[in-house]
Amino acid sequence: YMNRNIFLREVISNGSDALDKIRQMYLTSPKDPKNDNGEAPTLDIRIRVDKEKRQFVVRDGGVGMTKEDMTNNLGSLGTSGTKNFLEKMKENSDSNDGNLIGQFGVGFYSVFLVADRITVASKNDASDKQWVWESTGDGTYWIYEDERGNTLGRGTELTLQLKRDADEYLDTDKIKEIVHKYSEFIQFPIFVEITKTEKVPKTKSEGDDEKPESDDADDNKEEETEEVTKTEWERINENKPIWTRKVTDISDDEYNQFYKSMTKDYADPLYYTHFSAEGGMVFTSILYIPPRAPTNVFDPTATQNNIRLYVRRVFITDEFRDLLPRYLNFIRGVVDSDDLPLHVSREILQENRILKVIKKNLVRKALTMISDIAESDRKLDGSDDKEDKDEDEEKESTGSKKLSAATYGKFWEEYGKALRLGMIEDGNNRARLTKLLRYRSSRAEDKWVSLQDYVSRMPKKQKAIYYVSGESIEKIRQSPVLEDATRRDIEVIYMTDAIDEYVVGHITDFSGKKLVNLAKEGANFDEESKKDKAIATKRKEKYTPLFNWYRDLLGEKVTKVVITKRKTSEPLIISSRQHDITARMANIIKGQALGDKQAHEQTTKRVLELNHIHPLIDEVFKRIQVDPKDKLAEDLALVLFDTANLQNGFDIEDTLAYSRRINRMLRAGVDIAPDAPLIEEDLSQYEVEDEDEEEPEKDKSEAEDSDEL
Repeated sequence: YMNRNIFLREVISNGSDALDKIRQMYLTSPKDPKNDNGEAPTLDIRIRVDKEKRQFVVRDGGVGMTKEDMTNNLGSLGTSGTKNFLEKMKENSDSNDGNLIGQFGVGFYSVFLVADRITVASKNDASDKQWVWESTGDGTYWIYEDERGNTLGRGTELTLQLKRDADEYLDTDKIKEIVHKYSEFIQFPIFVEITKTEKVPKTKSEGDDEKPESDDADDNKEEETEEVTKTEWERINENKPIWTRKVTDISDDEYNQFYKSMTKDYADPLYYTHFSAEGGMVFTSILYIPPRAPTNVFDPTATQNNIRLYVRRVFITDEFRDLLPRYLNFIRGVVDSDDLPLHVSREILQENRILKVIKKNLVRKALTMISDIAESDRKLDGSDDKEDKDEDEEKESTGSKKLSAATYGKFWEEYGKALRLGMIEDGNNRARLTKLLRYRSSRAEDKWVSLQDYVSRMPKKQKAIYYVSGESIEKIRQSPVLEDATRRDIEVIYMTDAIDEYVVGHITDFSGKKLVNLAKEGANFDEESKKDKAIATKRKEKYTPLFNWYRDLLGEKVTKVVITKRKTSEPLIISSRQHDITARMANIIKGQALGDKQAHEQTTKRVLELNHIHPLIDEVFKRIQVDPKDKLAEDLALVLFDTANLQNGFDIEDTLAYSRRINRMLRAGVDIAPDAPLIEEDLSQYEVEDEDEEEPEKDKSEAEDSDEL
C-alpha cells in the first residue's frame, strides 16, 4: 500500500541537508575535524550493505548531532512519532488514499518500513564525544556514548537492521536504481560500496621461488591467476541538474542529451525552453516538445508521466495529472521548486496554492514556447508581424532552442489536434490558442495558413472569414458551396479534421471578423442594395408556387425552400440552418460509437436553395405551372434533390427509389419505353459444339477401354 523505496530518498535528503548546513557554517567558521584514526570526513553520502548481518548503512559527513540534538530531533521518533506514523499508514492502507510523498518533516519515520531496529551514530563539532541513538520503533529509545569512540570525525551514520521481507535492499543494483530515480540530482556525491571479483596473477610461495627456471617450452605457458574479491566506492549520481545552471552555459547538445536521458527517446526534441520564474515565487523549469506525438496522447486512462516535480533537486513525483491540462500532456520536462511544502499527502499538495501558481506559469510558458516556434517560422519567411506577448508575464530568465529551419508545420501535423482540443477545454487561453491554429486554404493547399495570415490578405470589402469542412481537400474541392467563392476569387479555409467544427463553435470572431461556414444558409459575399432587396422580394413572389410545390413534394425532409444567393452552376444547393449541425458534423456524430442519434436525425431537415436560372429548375417550374402532378417534373425534382444530397454530404434516405428514377430518366433520354421488358437473347449467334453430340463418342471410348481390361 506504500512505496517503501522512499525511505532511501528521505535518508539521502536528510544527509544532503546536513552537508549543506556544514558547508555554509564552514564559510565563516572553518574547522578541520578528524576521527580517532586521523581521517577527515568528506562532503558526500556513502551507502554500504552487510549481507551477513542484514544491515543497511548510510553515512554522511554533514553537521552531525550532539546528545541534546538527538534528544530534541529523534526523541519523538522513538516515542509517539513512530507509533503515530505506523498507525497513520495502517489507516491509509484501509482507506487506500495514503500515497504520502516528500515526507521530509517525517523522513526518519519511513525507515521503519524496511527496518526492525535503527541505530544512529553522530558526531558534531560542538561535542567531544560521538553519541548513539537507538530504537526499535516500539515507543522506547536509548541514547548512549559510542563505545567505538570517534569513528566519524563529523557527520552521521545510520544503520538499519533490515526486516526479513526487505532482502531487496541488500542488492546494490536495487540501491542504484532507487538513487537514480529519486536522488540523481542531489548536489553532493553519493557513493555505494560495490564488491568486485577480479582475476590477478597468482602469488608465488617460497617453494615456487626455489624451483629452477623452466625450459623454452614452458616460456609460452600462460601465467597462473587467482580470483580476488575487492570492494570499492562507486559514485552513482554523476549527472548534474542542468536546470540549475545558467542558460548561457548550457549547449544545445547538453539540452538534447538531458531530454534523451529523461524520456529514453532516441531523437532530439523538436523544441525546448529553459526558464526561471522570479516573481512572487521562485522555481526553475525545462520544458520539451518531443519530435513525435505519443500514441496515447488522447487516452484519458493512460498515465502521463510527462512532468517530473523536484523540490531542491530531490525527485518527488511525476504522477500529477493536473500539472498541465490534458491538451498539453505531450510536453515533457522538469520543475524544481524551493517553496513547496513536502510533508503532506499528494491530494493536499495538488490543492496547494504554490502548485497552482506553478501550473499557471507552466501553461503560459508552454503556449509561449509554441508561439516562439511560429514566430521563428515567420522570421525565416521574412515576415516581421510578431505576435503580441502576454503583458502579465513575470520576470524570467529564459533560454530556448535556436531554429534554423521552418518547424511549426511539423509541430502542427503532430500536435495540431491537441491544440484544437485546448480550444474547447481551455477558455482562459482560447485567445492565445486561436493565434496558433493552422489550416490549408484555397490559395495555399500545400502550406499551413493562420487566421492572421488569412485576415492580412483579405480584400477591404470582405467582412468575414469563410471556411468549408470536409473529409479531405479533394472532397472539399468537389463541394458545390465552394464554387461561388472560387468565382469571386475569395480565399476559403479548408478544415479537414473531425474536431474542426467543434473548435469553430468556440470562436466568436477573429480580429473583428466572424467565421462563416459556406455549408450553411445565408452565406453572402456582397451587401445587398435597396434595388437588390426589391428585386429579391419580387423574385420570391414569382417563385412562391415552386417553393410550395417542392415543399409539398419533399415534406419534412427540408425546413424551407429559398432562392439561392450563390453564383453557382448547380441546379440545387442543400445547406444547413445557421444553428443546426452540418452534414459533415452529422456524419462524424453518426460514426461515433455513442453518437447522438437525435442530433443526426435533426440534419435530415435541410435548407433547399434553388438556382432559379438553371435550365432544369426552369423546366420543372414550367411543367408544374401547367400540371402540378406532372410525373416527369416530380422525377426530375427528386433526382435533383437526391443528387444535391450526395454533392453536399447528406445521405439519401431511399437509394432504391433514387436508382429507379435515374433508370426511368435514362430510358426517356434514349427513347426507351418506361415499361420496356428485357430483350430475349438469340443463343444461335454463339457458335459452340453441342454436348449431346459428343456423348456417344465418349461412351464408345469408355466401352473400348473396359473390353481391354
